[in-house]
Amino acid sequence: MADELYVGIDVGGTSVKIGVMTKEGDVVAKAGVPTPPLVDEAGYTAVTDGVKSVLEGADADASLLKGIGLAVPCPVPADGNISVIANLSLNLLGVHDALQASFPGVYVGFLNDANAAAMGELWRGAGAGYNSLVFVTLGTGIGAGVVCDGKVLAGANGAAGELGHVIVNPAETRQCGCGRHGCLEQYASATGIVNSYRMECEKRGCEPVELSGPSDSRSVFEALVAGDEAARAAVDTMAGALGFELANAACSFDPEVFVLGGGVSAGAEHYLDRVTEVFKKMTLSCCADTPITVASLGNDAGMLGAAYYAVINA
Repeated sequence: MADELYVGIDVGGTSVKIGVMTKEGDVVAKAGVPTPPLVDEAGYTAVTDGVKSVLEGADADASLLKGIGLAVPCPVPADGNISVIANLSLNLLGVHDALQASFPGVYVGFLNDANAAAMGELWRGAGAGYNSLVFVTLGTGIGAGVVCDGKVLAGANGAAGELGHVIVNPAETRQCGCGRHGCLEQYASATGIVNSYRMECEKRGCEPVELSGPSDSRSVFEALVAGDEAARAAVDTMAGALGFELANAACSFDPEVFVLGGGVSAGAEHYLDRVTEVFKKMTLSCCADTPITVASLGNDAGMLGAAYYAVINA
């Protein structure tokens, strides 16, 4: 057994992923539990008992535990007093204090889930070997994390690197979920791709392919392969918006690499070349060769990154 152990907790809307790992990032054990309302003792206990259960299941000595990192799906200011959160009932400071009480003497820290995923990819994923990266998770919405000199950039309000809500089209009349208009999320998320596809079909007077839901970008990619021109136009819109935003991010953060994650990254073969083309055209010439690659850790990125946050801060 390792001399030191760390726990990464990734809180999602439907499940909480808990992993125990070594200081080097080797996963000793992991498990998931349904996400309870994290606002009272019952919810807090579900998390603390979950950590204890994973430790016991791995036959791990709890005295070796040095740090716990907690990743949550919202902007996280340094004081933990979150003000913006969707699709989850969460008292972050309550969860933090419950973990601290259950594991006295152990470091407990928290960060945004996209920032955690960025740290995970830097530690053991597609960003390994780099000191800086911008991670963009393309899912139902868009999250992002920025790592500079090995440290995550959070910002005064926990909103640094929220690339999904950078405006890429000021002329947009449709409203984004954040209340503004023309955000990257409206074009490059799974939902954005589907919306663009339906709009293209309506414009062209054709029927869209059968979609399983409002974020079924996979079916749009399949339609593109089958020769559906509306699907091609929708994916071109997505790639253009993403390439444009990465070009601007390069000017802001100048990372060594861009890493694309989330469910939409599984279809990168359909848009990555176009994203790169737009990026090279739009960014500063000194940044034009910055690689854009696909994440490798999948759903474990946030859990690993949360643990890594504990490793470097404990």
